[in-house]
Amino acid sequence: MEWLTEQAEEREWAATTRNRWQATFSLIFRVGLDNEKIERNPAARIRKKTEGGGRVRFLSDPEEKRLRAAIERRFAEFLPHFLLSIHTGMRMSEQYGLHWNQVDFERRQLHLIRTKNGDSRTIPLNAIALAALQELQGGKSRPGIDPVFPSVRTGDSLQGSRGWFSTALEEAKIHEYTWHCNRHTFASRLVMAGVDLRTVAELLGHRTLQMVMRYSHLAPEHQASAVDRLVSFQKRKGHQNGHRSVSRKRRSNGSTGKSLDLK
Repeated sequence: MEWLTEQAEEREWAATTRNRWQATFSLIFRVGLDNEKIERNPAARIRKKTEGGGRVRFLSDPEEKRLRAAIERRFAEFLPHFLLSIHTGMRMSEQYGLHWNQVDFERRQLHLIRTKNGDSRTIPLNAIALAALQELQGGKSRPGIDPVFPSVRTGDSLQGSRGWFSTALEEAKIHEYTWHCNRHTFASRLVMAGVDLRTVAELLGHRTLQMVMRYSHLAPEHQASAVDRLVSFQKRKGHQNGHRSVSRKRRSNGSTGKSLDLK
């Protein structure tokens, strides 16, 4: 069921959504079996995804090094595809639907006209993402209507990373990782670098913080800093209370002293 896997990644289906699609296909094939239209149910052996929060799968630094080496060794021309993905966090459909008129090299930005939630979005380009696009451009002026990722065979936009990416993952011995996990790698590294969740949500194209809360546990230093503020607050509050007590004593002593002077 390659179609199911591709659609789940491209459309960012939750595990529940993917399982419902799988169940539907399984039912259709089961009816076909009962009516002797087919000989087997190809959806029967597909494992269901665990429903619920699940863990966020992102690349460790050693895994990225192995994966980059595998891509360079077998699919060097696709390395800019991978680098652009983990340094922009774009969805597969957003990245492979890019045209050159959406790339602003001067301002170092990408302009996504229509995204999954229907909004337009501007993505800043860091040095690695910018270099990847420049390599794809090849130093030539590309017409704005040309796709950034053209098919060698048709010239139309590629539909995704089919074929080469899964092979590179196998060679790098990286398991339970898909192209969509590149978004998790992008977001996780931002959070671990101290970027706030609101900014991460904006960069990923999420309207609310709900989808990025899964990364909050990756910022332990930020969370520790937050609770440490309570100590500072209590100390400051205690100092102010102590200062007010001393001030009251001074005023009281001052009044007593003044009456003694009058005597």
